[in-house]
Amino acid sequence: MRCALCEDKRCHEGKNCIDEKMLPGISKAYSGGDLDTFKTAAFIEGKYYMKKTRLEELILFARKMDYKRLGIAFCIGLENEAKTVYNILASEFEVRSVCCKVCGLNKDEFGLEKIYGEGFEATCNPIGQAIILNQEETDLNIILGLCIGHDILFTKHSDAPVTTLAVKDRVLSHNPLGAIYSNYYLEKVLNYKKTGDERNG
Repeated sequence: MRCALCEDKRCHEGKNCIDEKMLPGISKAYSGGDLDTFKTAAFIEGKYYMKKTRLEELILFARKMDYKRLGIAFCIGLENEAKTVYNILASEFEVRSVCCKVCGLNKDEFGLEKIYGEGFEATCNPIGQAIILNQEETDLNIILGLCIGHDILFTKHSDAPVTTLAVKDRVLSHNPLGAIYSNYYLEKVLNYKKTGDERNG
């Protein structure tokens, strides 16, 4: 599959481009709790399309799914943002939050690359964040600025479903798509030139 390169996107009109034998299995996958999530996502999209921010959609989604306890796994570099998000959510939900540096694990213990060179440097601890929120029995966990790779480990080890409110991009103020919206950055840093279709799209 190379959907990103497709010029037609006729799936939007109902065309099926995959093996017909796969369709029944895919359709049946939407069942139980997954069907509830699927329906709630469609409800939020349909009712509030272009009307709500992602944070507002998160609140609406959690409310409609009847989630009571939300977890926030955040990067220490976004501690102020985490506090604000925590306080907003806490007006309606039970909220638990875990900083990436929880447990104060030493990078030397794992032979990890350091940012500042010599001396003690605490490592991020995404598996620890997941274990702690699992113990808190959260209904939904929210990633707020975890590093690439750490977000993967957190998601893998989280018992609760995971959504991302913000991703880590230190260079672009946590807006990674900024790299592809800037022709300068695309050409000078990523050595990529947009095609005519990309420029017109």
